[in-house]
Amino acid sequence: MHFISADDLDRLYTFPAVIDALGAAFAAGVNAPLRHHHTIEHEGGLDQTLLLMPAWSKAVTEGHIGVKIATVTPDNGKLSLPAVMASYILMDGKTGAPQALIDGTRLTLWRTSCASGLAARYLAPSSPETLLVVGAGELAPFLARAHASVRDYKRIVVWNRSAGNAEKLAASLIEDGFDASATTDLDDAVGKADTITAATLSPVPLIKGELLKPGTHVDLVGAFTPKMRESDDDCIRRASVFVDTIEGASKEGGDIVQPIAAGVMTVDDIRADLHALTTGAHSGRASDDEITLFKSTGAALEDLAAAILAAELAA
Repeated sequence: MHFISADDLDRLYTFPAVIDALGAAFAAGVNAPLRHHHTIEHEGGLDQTLLLMPAWSKAVTEGHIGVKIATVTPDNGKLSLPAVMASYILMDGKTGAPQALIDGTRLTLWRTSCASGLAARYLAPSSPETLLVVGAGELAPFLARAHASVRDYKRIVVWNRSAGNAEKLAASLIEDGFDASATTDLDDAVGKADTITAATLSPVPLIKGELLKPGTHVDLVGAFTPKMRESDDDCIRRASVFVDTIEGASKEGGDIVQPIAAGVMTVDDIRADLHALTTGAHSGRASDDEITLFKSTGAALEDLAAAILAAELAA
């Protein structure tokens, strides 16, 4: 059995390769039950979440079985640790024999950012200038680089509740050759951005739909529970809404769950999921002025596809 570390993944992966692997998996489909979602109460702190995410190939005797075990601990930021910690076990589909134990924390960063990159292939404006990154956690630099691998941005702007962390992320992006800067004025940055990618654990909307200019693409990656939210109702009203999976987004993502509960939208208002986009059943962005919104809640399919790719590259 292979042991594939975070450093191994960074060495093996490229953003285009992972995006391609996810695209092929969404087009083909896998068996992936809705993830098991358990709340672990922490006295004196924020609740922790335990996630169990199984998936297996449709032709399992010729494919793979995999499961990710993950925890989301919001208070980890106080300890300078990532909020998401995970391990991934990849198994032979025919025998169930373990094939690889993979650093699931790093796997999650790669596959999550690349799912947003995959959606952006179909939904982001064709000639954008400004990418706005909302949030400066562990996922943020991966999202910035995934989006930059799909479109040629002239500048990247970073906003975070802690201005210091925004400045640190901007500095790291500058080191990689990007024209990057930090801002403390989120509303101003939202109004100027061509693409917005958000990865926060915010319980209240951060992105105001009334400020979006025509043609903006909004990529919502955080707010993974019904009680969290990164966008307001105006974003939903003004945008063509897309999701990674309809079942996951309509049951778990607050940016979709809350507007449905409030009567702002229905499930039928979701234009398409990544399966429809990757198979050509939906063509994606319809015009230069269309505002598009993609809600990512994470899918076990993404983990399985990324894990199979890692195992193949490591062999």
